[in-house]
Amino acid sequence: MTALADLKRTHRATWAAGDSAAVAALIDEAPPRDLLAAAALTPGQTVLDVATGTGNIAIPAAAHGAQVTGLDLTPELFGDAHRRADEQSVVVDWVEGDAEDLPFDDGSFDAVLSAFGIQFAPRHEVVARELARVVRPAGRIVLVNWTPASHIGELLKIIGGYVPAPPAYASPPPQWGNEGHVRRLFADSPVELEFARGHNPWRFESAEDFVGFMETHYGPMLKARERLTAEGTWEYCRSDILEMVTRRNAAADGTLYLPAEYLVVTGHRNA
Repeated sequence: MTALADLKRTHRATWAAGDSAAVAALIDEAPPRDLLAAAALTPGQTVLDVATGTGNIAIPAAAHGAQVTGLDLTPELFGDAHRRADEQSVVVDWVEGDAEDLPFDDGSFDAVLSAFGIQFAPRHEVVARELARVVRPAGRIVLVNWTPASHIGELLKIIGGYVPAPPAYASPPPQWGNEGHVRRLFADSPVELEFARGHNPWRFESAEDFVGFMETHYGPMLKARERLTAEGTWEYCRSDILEMVTRRNAAADGTLYLPAEYLVVTGHRNA
């Protein structure tokens, strides 16, 4: 499928752009804490972190004593991942790979984890099948993803209104934060699901500072800025994003505080 391969090359270029490590630093406390608590890892377990990025989940999982493989479609991110792992004196096996075609045998891992990564793979049903395939009987799948109601969910929706629509087979990323959607994805699998919600604090000096940071560091927004600037519509899109962030601001001291909602999915594979 040439069109699908082209789409994935675009995705790789999107996440290789900007500064993923800087963005990852803003979501490196509450989401990993909640995910790892749900995973309940024990030393020696085999763990796969899908769409690992710069290692927000893989590195603390390794620090828990697990044998961790971090997989990502964008190996350009592994430089920062290696550096961070070295700083914390942990070992992770970094592997280039696709969440829709995991290069592992059935039942290879005690736990399969992902935070804010798999939701950007286009075919959600394919990803769900792959996650369920590579986890061992009695193992766990734990996922953290932005909800449609979060400011990231709304940001992606705003951008989507300005750029060409994705192919019909590509599901919107925030749907991985929708309980009903996730239940449908795993409905025919041997995985039983539990759900919880958490909030990640995004703090900036102002709404303008947030937009300025994201348009230069966050791959999807950076690429949208490049495209829409060439088309002469970026300022309209940017204005919509600034309005959204200002409207959502929960700070009372003149700064910006966005408590971004995410969904924690814990899947228990039947023994």
